[in-house]
Amino acid sequence: MLTTQRKKAILQALKRDGQVLAKQLSETFDVSEDTVRRDLRELAGEGLLQRVHGGALPASSAVVPFAQRQGIESAAKRAIGKAAAAMIRPGHVAIIDGGTTSAELVRHLPADLRATIVTHSPSVAVALVDHPSVEVIVIGGRLYKHSVVTVGAAAVEAMAHIRADLYFMGVTGVHPQAGLSTGDLEEAYIKRALAARAAETVVLASADKLNAASQYAIGEITLAQTMIVEKGTEAALVRPFEKAGIAVVRA
Repeated sequence: MLTTQRKKAILQALKRDGQVLAKQLSETFDVSEDTVRRDLRELAGEGLLQRVHGGALPASSAVVPFAQRQGIESAAKRAIGKAAAAMIRPGHVAIIDGGTTSAELVRHLPADLRATIVTHSPSVAVALVDHPSVEVIVIGGRLYKHSVVTVGAAAVEAMAHIRADLYFMGVTGVHPQAGLSTGDLEEAYIKRALAARAAETVVLASADKLNAASQYAIGEITLAQTMIVEKGTEAALVRPFEKAGIAVVRA
């Protein structure tokens, strides 16, 4: 089997099974594990998969810079944002992550909502400037320009004083085995710290993030209590999360 054929078969197996193991692939193709690992390295270099110990997982496509993601219209993101906004009740303290789906959440907050929004996203904070009855608390720190959010020790320190009802977490990967992940190490620390400050963590998961993984782990999927997905998401994709005790909301 040619290298190109082998790589195509690896990607097909990854799409079908949600993960591949180097040992099994070497047996299937009758080649050495070193050959398979080289194939996986090259495919990872092209952004087509995410290597993990012993094999690989599907790579998340939700890792492009914020400005590019912002320009992509998505009915699914609007629906997820609307469903998330409906979860915030009067008097709530809610933490809202950065990201394009979070931007949709903010747009759908009712004009008469009286609540407190805590965010480390300058974009989210600015979007709420004209909201008549929402108090905004901005977490400061070093600006991570890729996602337009603050990160670092100062941000973590500020979080220690917050007790929130809800945390709406943005991720680039949600995988039954690999858990919740993102494309930046400091951002992963911040997200985990924010989850620890909320009574309920809600993951905003459009289809491109499900059954995918990025380089840096935020935590196990059980770090979240609720997940909002697209209305048409296949039952097989969300079943592992429901079995783990996560409430899945279809938007």
